[in-house]
Amino acid sequence: MADKTSSKSGGAKRPPLKPGPDGIVRLSGGNPQIAKGDGEEKVLEYIHAMLGWQRGVGEAMHKIILAELPGAAMSVKWNTPFYGTDPKSWFVSFHCMTKYVKVSFPDGTSLEPQPPGTSKQANVRYYDIYEDQFDADQFRDWVKQAAVLPGEKFG
Repeated sequence: MADKTSSKSGGAKRPPLKPGPDGIVRLSGGNPQIAKGDGEEKVLEYIHAMLGWQRGVGEAMHKIILAELPGAAMSVKWNTPFYGTDPKSWFVSFHCMTKYVKVSFPDGTSLEPQPPGTSKQANVRYYDIYEDQFDADQFRDWVKQAAVLPGEKFG
């Protein structure tokens, strides 16, 4: 009989994640587990599932992106909202970590100034937003710049 507490690799099997009081399952860092899908409704589902101060940051970023690029293509994939100039590419995404919101720019090395966080991927740059440290003006500037770059294609 198979041991139901171990994984294929021989380690202990992680118990299933439990939904919070709102029915949303969150990964260990607090990132909402939202089923993939396209459109603003799906992205807003993710944003509304963000907890505490992070939700306010998500709402502010969403408004800025739409102000700079009305009609932006949006989707949620891999528990992360993505924004693009068309449904097949993206220029910014974000997700929740325990103490910050991680914003990803796939063409971040082309932005001035470059977002401070580096990546193993040569062109990607990150902007980590901690509580009370969201620079809306800088984010708006990066979005303006990123929206005219080629972006990253979904694979």
